Amino acid sequence: MKNYRTTSHTKYDLKAHLVWITKYRKRILKNEIVISARDMIRKICQDNEVQIIKGHLAPDHVHLFISYPPHLSISKIMQYIKGTTSRKMMMQFPEIRRAFWGNHFWARGYFVVSSGNITDETIIEYIDQQGRQELEKPDNFEVRNY
Repeated sequence: MKNYRTTSHTKYDLKAHLVWITKYRKRILKNEIVISARDMIRKICQDNEVQIIKGHLAPDHVHLFISYPPHLSISKIMQYIKGTTSRKMMMQFPEIRRAFWGNHFWARGYFVVSSGNITDETIIEYIDQQGRQELEKPDNFEVRNY
């Protein structure tokens, strides 16, 4: 059976692969900096009910495969992660301030792709089947075309 997550009114399985890079693609995520970044990302995700399925921090970019609740958008998750880690890392490591002027640790954008067990074709076929099932009902049922 699938591992659906639940809230009080929702059952969901939302997953996404996120990738973002350091400003100027500088290879600064090393030693104690990478450990601190990893711990901050874990804490931010835990505080926002985002489950990290798999993650990897390279010297110049980050990969996260997450399961997230439906009340959070991907852009909000990225805002929390990138904003908080950038601010705290600049305060914690003075060498980062010298390498990145303007108080920007991460580059502006990010890459995201959703993940799931169902393909687009499967969903389209399922919806098509719903229309056929309504047409096959006995005559005493009203058939509605939307």
